[in-house]
Amino acid sequence: MSGHSKWHNIQAKKGKTDAKRGKIFTKIGKEIAVAAKMGGSNPDTNGKLRDVIAKAKANNMPLDTVTRAIKKGAGEMEGVNYEEIVYEGYAPGGVAVIVNVLTENKNRSAGNVRHAFSKYGGNMGSTGCVSFMFQNKGQMIVEKDAMDEEELMMLALDAGAEDFEAEDEVYVITTTPEDFGTVRETLENNGVEFLEADLKMVPDTYSSVDEETAVKIQKMLDALEDDDDVQDVFHNAEFPEGFEE
Repeated sequence: MSGHSKWHNIQAKKGKTDAKRGKIFTKIGKEIAVAAKMGGSNPDTNGKLRDVIAKAKANNMPLDTVTRAIKKGAGEMEGVNYEEIVYEGYAPGGVAVIVNVLTENKNRSAGNVRHAFSKYGGNMGSTGCVSFMFQNKGQMIVEKDAMDEEELMMLALDAGAEDFEAEDEVYVITTTPEDFGTVRETLENNGVEFLEADLKMVPDTYSSVDEETAVKIQKMLDALEDDDDVQDVFHNAEFPEGFEE
C-alpha cells in the first residue's frame, strides 16, 4: 500500500462529516437501535452497543439522541425494524467496493445502490465478489498531540492492539474485531480521545488509479454515502497524491 495514507481518507471524510452532521447522527442512531435490539439496552452487558456509543461520542452526537436511539431499539419507544445488507461491486478502474446498508425497505436500497454503481461507471457484483480482498478490523484514530507516541503505542499494544502506525497528523491503532472493545475501553480509561473509533473493512492491497478515474470513483462514493440507507462504504482505491476528495 505504498504511498497510501489512512489519514488522507479520514481527513477528507471528516470534512464531509462536519458538513453533514445531521445525516451522520441519523446513521449512527440506526446502528445504536440495531445494537440495542440485538443485545439489550444496557451497554455494560452489550459490547456492540458500547462500541457504537463510543462511535457516537467520537462524532459529538448529543447524549439525548443516543438515549432515544437506545430506547427505540429496545422497544421502549416506537421505532423501525432495520435489516442489515451488504452489497459488493466494482468502481471505475476495477476498484473493489463494499456497501453496508441498514434499511426498512430492501427493494428501495438495492435500487439506489445499483443506480449509484451504474451511473458512475461501476458494476454491482454478487455476494463475496470483493469481500475476500478485505479484512474486518477495529480502527482507532488519535490526534498526535493527545499523548506521547511511545506511551500510547505501549498502552495500545499491551491492551491487545495488532498494529500501531504514526501517520502525518495522527496515530492509527488497529485491532481484531474481538479485541476492539477491550482496546478502545482501555485507551478511553486512560484519557485517550478518538477522532474515529469503529469497525472497518480494511483492504489487503490497494489499487492505484489516475486522476480522471479518481474523480469518477469519488462521485460514486459520494452518491452512495449520501443515501440515507447506506451506513458505510469501503474501497481499496489509492488516489493520486494531492487528489482532493
